[in-house]
Amino acid sequence: MTLRILIVDDESVARRRIRRLLTAEHDVTVIGECGDGGSAIAAIAAEHPDLVFLDVQMPERDGFEVLQAVPPPELPAILFVTAYDRYALRAFDVHAIDFLLKPFTRERFRIALVRARERLERRDRDAGLAALAASLRQRPRYLSRVPVRTGDRIVLVDVTTVDWLEAADNYVRLHVQKREYLLRETLASLESQLDPNRFARIHRSAIVQIDRIAELHPATHGDFDVLLRDGTRLTLSRTWRDRLRGLY
Repeated sequence: MTLRILIVDDESVARRRIRRLLTAEHDVTVIGECGDGGSAIAAIAAEHPDLVFLDVQMPERDGFEVLQAVPPPELPAILFVTAYDRYALRAFDVHAIDFLLKPFTRERFRIALVRARERLERRDRDAGLAALAASLRQRPRYLSRVPVRTGDRIVLVDVTTVDWLEAADNYVRLHVQKREYLLRETLASLESQLDPNRFARIHRSAIVQIDRIAELHPATHGDFDVLLRDGTRLTLSRTWRDRLRGLY
């Protein structure tokens, strides 16, 4: 069986690398490349590829939006590709064929391709993709776990164990029961994925799990000192006071 493959990534360097890695495979044909979600949707409809290497983070329409736009009977097999850890869990949860986290090795690439071949040979890709498409059409869920890359592992941090989150340049530091995890993400983006009934932004550089708050003390200029159960002291700035209005 010759796999007809479409490569979708908004970075030309990434597309070239995938194409180069595919030259070592005797049973594949690259039928095209796309640099954005709109072109990917059109190419899938026109070319009907067997397998798509699909970047998650793209301008205008991301990888998940591409899948939402393609009718379920026309969905090809999907290998997600991205540099952002937080998308890994979403792909795992819906049983996608695989997920390549940049930068990936040649060996990791080959493992993903083997899995894709096996799935296609078993002809059971439709069930997984149907589940994926259905989940994407549901009301968005709040994060229950946060995937954090640690060396060659991805640690899944349960959000209920997170005491507070701290902006650290282009990263977010998760404070979890005296442990810390560094996540490549912005605080604003992560805030949009957290349950607002559980987490509150209290400062431009901090989000706190509400039930971890032990005390609030009025400070200067309308600010409050926030004391967590573990003794951590944070600042609730005047800009974000409404987020905790019910506590004082």
